[in-house]
Amino acid sequence: MLLQPTVPMASLDELWFQVSGTLCNLKCEHCFISCSPVNDTFGYLSYERVMRMLQESIELGVKEYYFTGGEPFLNRELIPMIEQVLKVGPVTVLTNGTVLKADWLKRLQTAEQNSRYSLEFRVSIDGPTPEMNDPIRGERTFQRAMNGVAMLCEYGFLPIITITRTWEETEEDAILDSFRAVLKEHGYHRPRLKVLPRLKMGGEEKRTEGYTPLERITPEMMEGFDVSQLLCNHSRVVTDRGVAVCPILIESESAQMGETLKESLVDFPLLEGACYTCYQYGSICANPSSKKVEA
Repeated sequence: MLLQPTVPMASLDELWFQVSGTLCNLKCEHCFISCSPVNDTFGYLSYERVMRMLQESIELGVKEYYFTGGEPFLNRELIPMIEQVLKVGPVTVLTNGTVLKADWLKRLQTAEQNSRYSLEFRVSIDGPTPEMNDPIRGERTFQRAMNGVAMLCEYGFLPIITITRTWEETEEDAILDSFRAVLKEHGYHRPRLKVLPRLKMGGEEKRTEGYTPLERITPEMMEGFDVSQLLCNHSRVVTDRGVAVCPILIESESAQMGETLKESLVDFPLLEGACYTCYQYGSICANPSSKKVEA
C-alpha cells in the first residue's frame, strides 16, 4: 500500500476569505475552479460570518488576510469587511480589476491610511495585449483590467499584476518587457509582476490538459523538503461551506477541514494534482505582506 505524505499544520499565519465564492463577472478559460457569472457552487460570505471568523482568527494568532473569489468586488459587503480586517492585520485582495469604482477605492485608501497595516491588490491579467489576454479572459477584458490598474495607481495603490504562464518559457523575457511597457503607459511606472504556473484543473483541464496520475507527491519527494513552502502548512480558507485547506482546492472533498478554524488545524494529506504544482513552485497563492513602518 502506497503511503500518502501529509503536511503538518505549523501555525495559522494566513487566513483567506472566499468572499464571493465561485461567482465572477468573467468566465476565464483557464480558471482552476471554473468561476463564472452563473457558477454558484460556492456562495457569498456575509459580513457577519467574516467578522465571526475574524474574531476566531485573532485568538489563533493569524498574521495576514486575503480576500478572493470569484471576483471579490461582486460582494457588496466587501468594503466594510476590508475596513474592519485592516484594523487587525495586513490585507490582500485578489481581483480581475474590471469592476472597480472610485468611491470604493477612496474608502479603502482612507482605511489604509488610518491603519498600521498594508492593503495590497493583486490584479489578474494574462497577456500584455488584448490579442493575448482576451481569448483567455473574455472580450475587452484587457482594456477594462488596465483601466482598473490605472485607477488603483491613481489612489496610491501599486497592484501586483499576476499572470498565468500560457506561453513558452523562451518567450518570457519579451512578454514581461511588453507588460512593463504597457503598464507604464497606463500610469504604473514601477510595475510589480508575478508569474503563476498553470493549475491543470477546472477550466484549464478542459482548455489544455489535466494532471496525470504520475503528477502526485510521493513520500520520497518530501524527504528533506521545507514544508513551509506549502500554503497548507500555515494557511486556511473560509468558504460558505466551512473551512478548506487552501483556495485552490475548495472543491475537493479531501480539502474540507471543518466548520471552525480550530477544527481545521490538522495535518493535510497531499492527494491532489495541484499539490504537485505547489510542491514545484512553492506557495503560489501568497505574497509577502508586512506592517507599515511608523514614522
